[in-house]
Amino acid sequence: MNAIGDVLDRTKDPLLQPYRLRHLTLRNRVMSTAHEPYYSEDGMPKDRYRLYHVEKARGGVALTMTAGSAIVSPDSPPVFGNLLAYKDEIVPWLRRLTDECHEHGSAVMIQITHLGRRTAWNKADWLPVLAPSPIREAAHRAFPKAAEDWDIDRVVADYAAAAQRMQAAGLDGLEITAYGHLPDQFWSPATNHREDAFGGDLSARMAFSLRVMQAMRDAVGPDFLLGLRMVADEDWEIGLSREEGIEIARRFKASGLADFLNVIRGHMDTDNALADVIPIAGMRSAPHLDFAGEVRAAAEIPVFHAARINDVATARHAIAEGKLDMVGMTRALIADPHIVRKVMERQEHLIRPCVGASYCIDRIYEGNEALCIHNAATGREATMPQVVTRTDGPRRRVVVVGAGPAGLEAARVAAERGHAVILFEATEQAGGQLLLVARSPRRRELIGIVDWRLSELERLGADLRFATWAEAGDVLAEEPDVVFVATGGIPNTEILASGNELVTSTWDLVSGAVKPAERVLIYDDNGNYPGMQAAELVATAGSELEIVTPERNFAPELGGLNHAGFARVFQRAGVRITINSRVLSVRREGNKLAATLGSDYGPRTEERLVDQVVVEHGTLPLDELYFALRPGSVNLGEVDHRALLAGQPQTVVRNPDGAYRLMRIGDAVASRNIHAAVFDGLRHAKDL
Repeated sequence: MNAIGDVLDRTKDPLLQPYRLRHLTLRNRVMSTAHEPYYSEDGMPKDRYRLYHVEKARGGVALTMTAGSAIVSPDSPPVFGNLLAYKDEIVPWLRRLTDECHEHGSAVMIQITHLGRRTAWNKADWLPVLAPSPIREAAHRAFPKAAEDWDIDRVVADYAAAAQRMQAAGLDGLEITAYGHLPDQFWSPATNHREDAFGGDLSARMAFSLRVMQAMRDAVGPDFLLGLRMVADEDWEIGLSREEGIEIARRFKASGLADFLNVIRGHMDTDNALADVIPIAGMRSAPHLDFAGEVRAAAEIPVFHAARINDVATARHAIAEGKLDMVGMTRALIADPHIVRKVMERQEHLIRPCVGASYCIDRIYEGNEALCIHNAATGREATMPQVVTRTDGPRRRVVVVGAGPAGLEAARVAAERGHAVILFEATEQAGGQLLLVARSPRRRELIGIVDWRLSELERLGADLRFATWAEAGDVLAEEPDVVFVATGGIPNTEILASGNELVTSTWDLVSGAVKPAERVLIYDDNGNYPGMQAAELVATAGSELEIVTPERNFAPELGGLNHAGFARVFQRAGVRITINSRVLSVRREGNKLAATLGSDYGPRTEERLVDQVVVEHGTLPLDELYFALRPGSVNLGEVDHRALLAGQPQTVVRNPDGAYRLMRIGDAVASRNIHAAVFDGLRHAKDL
């Protein structure tokens, strides 16, 4: 037995108890549920994909469910960077991933699917999108063809062939996706209007998925685990009811074809609906946990579940109370893949918290790779460490100026390396712009990004000096070997042709320095959270609000889940949103402000008469300290980008007489986001 297994034998923690799923013993009750991190290359799980899952296995997870989902047929083209389970060449790639996870004691399964209407016809091979009935899904906008009998036969055979490939790759089992995908598109009255043997009553609507499960069982035999990640209640007046969903679960149990169910509640054909299936910051923790427990009790079948189970206490409760057999902590494991190891070592206080930002999943739905908002090593395991080790070189004096996310991360990583860290912060509180973010009730959890790092810095013995405005002399007095300038930025509102002195910044509103006026215009020329946070504050204050943006839609840097949160507020408050428009200038008109609006698409202008104009255009770097320190540095501030991108140390020498290496990180370089700031701190400090 490996070291992790030894610890499991000595504990009575419900989360750490082994679980036997037929012939497979899972070493504890924590799993990573299926999701597609967009790390695939050519539809294959190559090195980046493999290392991502191996890290979770190394961190103690019992089961990692790969893919989300792997595609079984060419007419289900990938829109989420999906793996291609219909290709034979996937087998050796999955075999290597599986073998390495097994070496660390983790079981491996995969989720496979035919997306049905939940994809686009103008991807991959440009084949028609398939569905039970020709009903368009709003999210992907394709108009599908109704599946014919030969389509059904073909897709059933494709599922069986894909299952054989997964078995050949050495996986422990698989689940098919039946929430928003082809199998449950047959189940749901909202998407199945057929009048043949696959439409009508529940038995007919289940016929396709039962054929799929039977074909897979015939293909792989009795010793390969099969399950479904299934919607058991679409929570939709025209969709699958709770009663029908629980009956489907019972029938799969009775059929003997399903070894487990992974339960979902809700529908996902729009961003707004998806936000209830995959809840985000500001929404209730584990909102569907009790329902999953009801399905387990009713169907008497092993049940897995994941939906905003972000913390160990909630996960432990889910197992202790018998609501679940395996608890999915998927986004929490993106934030910290070593959750289980830390629980086993009685170091729960060291777990990097999931703060619910959903930066990871919003990026996936925008066609980008999954990244944690404050763990820049996730998805970059080849070059970035999840566990920072102590240096075997000399202990250095490291000065960090600025306690925003970039400075805190640089200080944390440098301290983990064993260096003497001094952190200067001009204000009395760490956090930088995150203090503004956390003033929003819906995003208050993001302060965990700061709190965790402060706790780590205290544990590591860093010297934290708040309410200290550090100038060059203060830094040099510490005789540093390395200096990080993480001084952040200030709002940039100087973007109008005239009237810049009349506008308010989003920071002024969010901080409470300026109150919302009666009639407000917000000009969002950034398209990210700051403008939307200010807009939400204005809207909930009862002001009349118009958002003006030059973009094709508002806040394009937000993904669909977070977009939905703001859109709900704006719809309730009757906020006016004007796209394709710019605020050109502002002037006084009596006791009002007259804003002139123009467009990139023509010369016509129009005016708005309001009480307050708010401008959001990112930040400008606070870089005076950096330029003051630059002449005395060994690298004159230069960064070797080749080394940086390869995850290698910085060795630039431009000034042999320099006394210290100088790094500028975060918004002190340019206006970006929290993840960019944290990534800067990690990659510049990890090799000190």
